[in-house]
Amino acid sequence: MTRTTTPRKPRARSQARIDSILDAARTLLASEGVASLSIYSVAERAQIPPSSVYHFFASVPALLEALTADVHSAFRACLQAPIDPARLNTWHDLSRLVEQRMLSIYNDDAAARQLILAQHGLSEVTQADRQHDIELGDLMHKLFEQHFQLPVLPNDVDVFALAMELGDRVYARSVQLYGQITPRMAEEGMRVFDAYLGLYLPPFLPRR
Repeated sequence: MTRTTTPRKPRARSQARIDSILDAARTLLASEGVASLSIYSVAERAQIPPSSVYHFFASVPALLEALTADVHSAFRACLQAPIDPARLNTWHDLSRLVEQRMLSIYNDDAAARQLILAQHGLSEVTQADRQHDIELGDLMHKLFEQHFQLPVLPNDVDVFALAMELGDRVYARSVQLYGQITPRMAEEGMRVFDAYLGLYLPPFLPRR
């Protein structure tokens, strides 16, 4: 007896469908916020049946977690982008450069501001964001080590991850008050980031 099986859809086709769902969710998130997002509104925006969205994302939090991962991939890319060592006289120069790159992502991506900085009360998204912050903190630690000789840092505190979270608190305050990260609050966030790192890094570090 010959068994017939239904061939699987090509992986590229599935990825294209996932991308269209995420693009639709990103657009709705940027324009209407987290509260108005639903599987049905995303399906309507993507012009696909709701069942197709459910096939890849079982719930709105699952969809938002995927978007959060997407935003953090942009943050990872900005940490991995080339840096001209000639621009770095002290570690403060590197700190400011990194924060300016991250601020550019926030300023250019309303969905990123809604996910990371707005008050949405979704614990799944907040937990995913914190986990990604730990990974970003590790990347940032390696980036600083690449350019400067760092002192021994504590093992029980993720110094770089915590510095990012503290800076984000200031940016979040700006989004709550003004709907955007204002230049003044951007400067304050960078000062908080720099000040916290300054608790562990001396003003001047030897260059690599």
